[in-house]
Order: sequence, then C-alpha cells, then structure tokens
Amino acid sequence: MIGKLFLTFAKIGAFTFGGGWAMISIIEREVVDKHHWLDKTEFLDLLAVAQSMPGILAVNISVVVGDKLRGLKGAVASALGTITPSFLIILLIAMFLTPEAITTNPTLTAIFKGIRPVVVALIVAPVFTSARSAGIGLRTAWIPVVVALLIWSKWPVVSNPIVYIVLGGFIGWLMATRSHRLLHKTDKSNESDSSR
Repeated sequence: MIGKLFLTFAKIGAFTFGGGWAMISIIEREVVDKHHWLDKTEFLDLLAVAQSMPGILAVNISVVVGDKLRGLKGAVASALGTITPSFLIILLIAMFLTPEAITTNPTLTAIFKGIRPVVVALIVAPVFTSARSAGIGLRTAWIPVVVALLIWSKWPVVSNPIVYIVLGGFIGWLMATRSHRLLHKTDKSNESDSSR
C-alpha cells in the first residue's frame, strides 16, 4: 500500500501542470474513483484541511490523504511521490537548459502556450465538482462569489483569505454545535414521550 501511494502520487506529480488546484481533479479521480481509498465526502473534508494548512496545496493534499490511509508512513510516501517528479524535471532543466534558452526557444514557447488553456481548465473543473459535492446550490452560491470578490478587491482586511478560512471554520463549528443541541433536545423529548 505504501508503494502504491508513492506511485499514484508520483504519476499525478509527473503529469500535472499548473500547481495544486490543477492536481485536485486528478487526485480525486485516482483516490476516490479509481482506487476507492476515500469516498467523495472524505476527500472534500481532507481538501478543506489541506487548503487551510500553510504550504503547497498539492503536497498538503497528498500528505493528508496518505496520513488518513496509512498514518505517518503513508503521509511521507505520498509527499515524496508528489515532489519527486517535479524535483527531477527541474533538476534536468537546470542541468541542460539556461533561462535564456527556455524563453527564446520557439518550440518550448509554443508548448507552454498550448499548455496554458489546459491548465485553466484543470483549475476550473475541480471548483465546479467541489461545489456540487459540497452542496452549494442556487441558495448558497452567493457565498463563494462574494468571498472571491472580496479577496480580489485588495482592500486591506477583507482581501486576506485567512480571515475567511477562520470565519468559515467558526461558522461551521457553530452550525454543528447547534444541530447537535437540537438533535440532543429532540432525543430527550422523544424519551420523555415514550416514558409516559
């Protein structure tokens, strides 16, 4: 299982351009759809944890998935799998190509221009699938839109994403506490009704 985690995340790391968000749909396909290691809800919960952690999203999601499946060894194997292909590719580029050669080579420039639209699609696709899985519908779609606009606005306090992560976690905790209390209250009233 440890080797399978390493190979799965190495494959993801080797063939993903555009960083963490571009990797999410590929990670979900491998972890949820192909290997059935997690269900969709678990994956979304781990994605939320990975996003709230400091660091690179792709490595964070691989660490939390590996930790969930096989503890510390799984986390290390998944992280190494994600990092190794990028490290080797950058090492090869640094050894054989100068920065000038990359920017002036017409073939490389054409390849990167072709990759850009695909990267945008890879980033946008998980946004919609995550929104659908998280239960965001017409009634709640305004929340991510307003938060995105506020972050984009560049106003000093409201443009800080950390504020919304903390606020979202706090509101989620309040809602969970409230629903737990209501459930507990309902159970007590049902017990008192059955004892009569």
